[in-house]
Amino acid sequence: MGSWGAILKHPEDLFPLLKLKIAAIHAEKQIPSEPHWSFCYTLLHKVSRSFSFVIQQLRPELRNAVCIFYLVLRGLDTVEDDTSIPSDIKVPILLSFHRHIYDPDWHFSCGIKDYKVLMDNFHNVSHAFLELERSYQEAIEDITKRMGAGMAKFICKEVGTIDDYDEYCHYAAGLVGLGLSKLFYASGLEDMATDSLSNSMGVFLQKTNIIRDYLEDINEIPKSRMFWPREIWSKYANKLEELKNEEHSVEAVECLNEMVTNALSLVEDCLKYMSALRDPFIFRFCAIPQIMAIGTLALCYNNVEVFRGVVKMRRGLTAKVIDQTRAMPDVYGAFFDFSCMLKAKVDKNDPNATQTLNRVEAIQKACKDSGLLSKSSCLVVSKPMYNSSLIIVVFILLSVLFAFLSIK
Repeated sequence: MGSWGAILKHPEDLFPLLKLKIAAIHAEKQIPSEPHWSFCYTLLHKVSRSFSFVIQQLRPELRNAVCIFYLVLRGLDTVEDDTSIPSDIKVPILLSFHRHIYDPDWHFSCGIKDYKVLMDNFHNVSHAFLELERSYQEAIEDITKRMGAGMAKFICKEVGTIDDYDEYCHYAAGLVGLGLSKLFYASGLEDMATDSLSNSMGVFLQKTNIIRDYLEDINEIPKSRMFWPREIWSKYANKLEELKNEEHSVEAVECLNEMVTNALSLVEDCLKYMSALRDPFIFRFCAIPQIMAIGTLALCYNNVEVFRGVVKMRRGLTAKVIDQTRAMPDVYGAFFDFSCMLKAKVDKNDPNATQTLNRVEAIQKACKDSGLLSKSSCLVVSKPMYNSSLIIVVFILLSVLFAFLSIK
């Protein structure tokens, strides 16, 4: 649920953490009984716990469509990521994947661990897909086809320029944003968003992940493909892997800061997209990951630990984001708070300091101009309402309670 040290340091996190734990237990009880749907939701939880929880924000019919959309694209991504598959076999599968989802007998063994389970039992995903409304099927098929073609294009292509980087992120995640907008529209709950804004929603999350996961990706065996664009990193190192070495710490952080600054250019589009959403459940589904992304960038910026270990928001703060994100004032408040945190870390001697400050100030202006900041809750800094002794007692009692419930 969260470490003792973190809870004692941030006692205000306790009750959001408890609510998150209870919600997770409730979500597990909501898994459908039909074997193919049970497989899909159980595996969704295993391959992405964060997405598995966020998806529970949606209404049941749309939730099923988004679940299958995610698993189909996860299957496609598993094929792309498996370096043991020769290109002459991989490319045709990527290009035809959108047709295989209609075939309940098709599967292709690849990937590792839970991803191998997904691919070995892909017939369950196909069965569930075939039960969706036709409008949902068409949206999923279209995006799968376009993403497969994009992945095939980048199988043997290096991400050299910033344009390449933007194009890759469009195929890897911008299309997810477009697909979700199509599903929201098909549900009748939202108007059709523009492709440009939908793309920015996905690309912002993708660029955040690429930045945060540098060390994990660079150390992966067999060697993983990297997506930091050469146009950026070549200013700071001869080889991308040099950035993880301590003797290159200054250059590594400067490169990191340019990568973060590049990602910040998408924020205003994301705010526009979210401000147009009408359904409160779709809103939470979209807003929570976006707030997590800006919070992650604020932590990563000017932080050499990106090249030493894992940098991510503490679990308690994540729980607060999930608990307190209800409407646009909360989004504006979170983006404003995290942009302030990032701004405070800008070193005037950084080669991209001026551009970074310009982008941060543009985000802050958008938040202020909304006129909703005064109605927002504070995520980043809040005063603890309970003393440490009470927190310890409550934590012990609840740990015993949850242990009992898990046995039951």
